Amino acid sequence: MKGEGKTVMKSKIKWVGLVGLVLSAFSLFVHLFLARFTEDGIAEYQSSITIFSWRPVFENAEFPRTSPLYRRLWSPVRRLESLHPDANPRVHYADPKPQSNGFVFVRIQGGFHEIRNSIGDVVAVARLLNATLVIPEIQSTTSSKGISSQFKSFAYLYNEDQFMAALAKDVKVVKTLPKDLKGARRKKKIPSFKVSRSASPYFYLHQVLPVLNKHSVVELVVSDGGCLQAILPAHLEEYQRLRCRVAFHALQFRQDVRELATKILHRLRAPGRPFIAYDPGMTRDALAYYGCAELFQDVHTELIQHKRAPMIKRGIVKGKLSVDSFEQRLNGSCPLMAEEVGILLRAYGYSWDTIIYVSGGEVFGGQRTLIPLHAMFENVVDRTSLSAAWELARIYGREVNLVDKYPTTPPSFVEDKKLKAWKDAGPRPRPLPPPPARPKYPHNIEGWWGWVAESDNEPESTVMELRTNAHKLLWDAIDYTICVEADVFFPGFDHDGKGKPSFSSLVMGHRLYQSASSKTFRPDRKQVVKLLEENREHMYQANRTWLTSVRRHLRRSLIDGLKEASAKSKPLSFLSHPVPECSCMRYDNQTETSLHASSPSTQTQIEGALGVKHRCPKWMDGEQMSGSKDREIEEDPDEDVSSSLGLFFKHSGGNSENAGGEVNKEEAQLEDQEELESAEK
Repeated sequence: MKGEGKTVMKSKIKWVGLVGLVLSAFSLFVHLFLARFTEDGIAEYQSSITIFSWRPVFENAEFPRTSPLYRRLWSPVRRLESLHPDANPRVHYADPKPQSNGFVFVRIQGGFHEIRNSIGDVVAVARLLNATLVIPEIQSTTSSKGISSQFKSFAYLYNEDQFMAALAKDVKVVKTLPKDLKGARRKKKIPSFKVSRSASPYFYLHQVLPVLNKHSVVELVVSDGGCLQAILPAHLEEYQRLRCRVAFHALQFRQDVRELATKILHRLRAPGRPFIAYDPGMTRDALAYYGCAELFQDVHTELIQHKRAPMIKRGIVKGKLSVDSFEQRLNGSCPLMAEEVGILLRAYGYSWDTIIYVSGGEVFGGQRTLIPLHAMFENVVDRTSLSAAWELARIYGREVNLVDKYPTTPPSFVEDKKLKAWKDAGPRPRPLPPPPARPKYPHNIEGWWGWVAESDNEPESTVMELRTNAHKLLWDAIDYTICVEADVFFPGFDHDGKGKPSFSSLVMGHRLYQSASSKTFRPDRKQVVKLLEENREHMYQANRTWLTSVRRHLRRSLIDGLKEASAKSKPLSFLSHPVPECSCMRYDNQTETSLHASSPSTQTQIEGALGVKHRCPKWMDGEQMSGSKDREIEEDPDEDVSSSLGLFFKHSGGNSENAGGEVNKEEAQLEDQEELESAEK
């Protein structure tokens, strides 16, 4: 009996232990499940299970935000803090008429920045014609085979419902044409216009509008990054503000794309440090257009020349095939190389552990081009190092599996049979047949490394390449969001393969509209190359005079670059410089008093550089501007310049406080002189 009692007791203990284990496992599963799908815990959960390639490395854990050095490197530009966005109508602005003149259907062809530019123009044209706008069709996605069927054209990149709701008071927007007009479009029975980038309002009112009134529908084909001239007459200024409302408010990316961009932005800011966004702008099209082939080596030069040749045939480029690339570089017509950007940032004072986010869907030359930048800065990251593969795959949707026409492994070598004619030939001895041709393996042919040597004609894009082109739109959307929100933005190049403002220009225009005081360097490439050539022999051990010159140029570019953008970029793309039409001036009582007193330099600089005279609405006056004391010394260079003398090396060495102090006094005098000069202007 005692033995049976012990057995029963042991079995009960086993069952209790088993139940406890099951409950513990269930509790752990519920905890992970809730953490996975709860909004508050999803970021922490995913960051804990995702292994990223980036592990930040910093010299000092503490990062003082009150030091003069921090203010000089990261703080907003004091002279632009009174500039604020204001894209609301300023005169009588009627709602769209209930009875429109017809439908405007638009097909947009091009890359990310061309699509974004064109959509703003299309909405303005629809308002001008009093027409109902059909949500534009984006050719870069609809013509790409193999992408997810759950996204169609516009919805592949942007939020359709948000777009329609935000423009309800500006223009009537519908998702599709009526059935009868849709059938007529399939049969190509509706009038179509292929419009140029610089089409004038006169063209639409006198050529397109009569056709629209007659047929109730017109189709516009936009392929040049826009369909309306950038600078409109003074009486159409409200259409400029409409462009701003479209680009900066109505155009929002798909929700899942925005969520991923926000996650990457949070991971960038997780270490508690500010970061620089750098867009290289080194695309193959831009390098071919400006003739910068010789800046590269070997097959990369040939690849650029292959792209330039058809540009010349089509009339996109006017000039010879072979261009002196070094002369183009000295003229400021070529992108700044990653090494040059790294040197400029180190010379300005950014330390080796600064976080730099590299944007752009394509960096010509690949990661090899970015090696010098990685050597000078430890924390160089991009989209792929801050996200997992499954996160990127999720925004693509459910895509079909594409079967590659080439096998993944080289085919086995099979000896050719002897020719029948050789078998039936005359008496022996006779010569052997020619050996079979050396087999051409697919991995030696597919891609640019194969066709450059095989043919003068570039092969047609494969289905996988078309899918990648569609994915680039989503990558650019993520990079665009991060660049706009970055603490500092540095463009390597601001023109595309057609000589027009590019991705970087749109980012700088958005930053100028949204937060004009955020640090956005706009260096004069011609002057920068001149400075770099002056110190070519001692680039990584620069003297103090050269460092002072570089810092002065970059500091001046924060304001002077705006003047250059207003003169050069704005006539080509309004969104690259949406000021003064979409901005207003606001200042507190203390600033207003000083402006009416003896120091009108701040307002004079803004009005002189940007032409902003419109006073912000009164409801903005209640907001307090940031501390004036900090702003007064924001640009005081209270830093030992000798800390940047060894630009290439991670750690700065040597105690040179006295020498650095002398240079600091010299820089302070230069800044005072700049303030006086700008006030006089």
